[in-house]
Amino acid sequence: MKKQNAIQIFEDKKVRTVWDADQEKWCISIVDVVSVLTNSVDATAYWRKLKQRLKVEGNETVTNCHGLKMLALDGKMRMTDVADTEQLFRLIQSIPSPKAEPFKLWLAQIAAERLDEMQDPELTIDRALAQYTQLGYSEHWINQRLKSIEIRKELTDEWKSRGMKEGVQFATLTDIITKAWSGNTTKAYKVLKGLKKENLRDNMTNIELILNMLAEASTKDISQATNPSSFEENQKVAKQGGNVAKVALKELESKTGQKVVTSLNAKEIVNQKQIEDKNDE
Repeated sequence: MKKQNAIQIFEDKKVRTVWDADQEKWCISIVDVVSVLTNSVDATAYWRKLKQRLKVEGNETVTNCHGLKMLALDGKMRMTDVADTEQLFRLIQSIPSPKAEPFKLWLAQIAAERLDEMQDPELTIDRALAQYTQLGYSEHWINQRLKSIEIRKELTDEWKSRGMKEGVQFATLTDIITKAWSGNTTKAYKVLKGLKKENLRDNMTNIELILNMLAEASTKDISQATNPSSFEENQKVAKQGGNVAKVALKELESKTGQKVVTSLNAKEIVNQKQIEDKNDE
């Protein structure tokens, strides 16, 4: 199964999902759905008891549900029961909740939106904009983040045209770029920000995003100018692109006397925005 993890937002609550590209459908965390519908203190225990009762009743929907690894609260990938939208529609009937009907409409909407996005990739950007807004990021940060997605796509398209493979080679080249401009490997950068499985770019400050974009855009431009034909040559280009951003970083730090690469992460970035918004009131 070709999988793409995503966090959906329903009434400010996170719902973990995985897109199954082969079957073109969402697999959705049942525990998260239970949490949304019941506001239970222990959604896992609620689902465990409900599942036992439904099995006794011979409910085929429960039997057909399976488990997938999803990011847990402790930052680790753990197995959790998931269901597709059709299965969830049936399960929701067994959960008394005033939110049941709004949630069903929401499920139908995200399923339709995903299929629309496959036909029109620009809709993916629109969805990202809405989700980042719901999570509390500033408008300026969101604009930078969306631009970074565009630039990243241009770079990976360039790598593909040079015969580079997704997975290890893409990760290695990204690591080289990141280390060249920030002084940190991707892993070390995430450790600095206190991250585990979270997306590094989603936890960068405005200036970090800008410099990362400069590094990736420079790598793409240098690649187009020099036409690297091997993995080793692409590695050299990646370092050159990263070094362009490193020069800008050093110049900025010399002018401001402040470090650009910091431990500031998404939660702190959003908190800063909320404080600024209150001060402006």
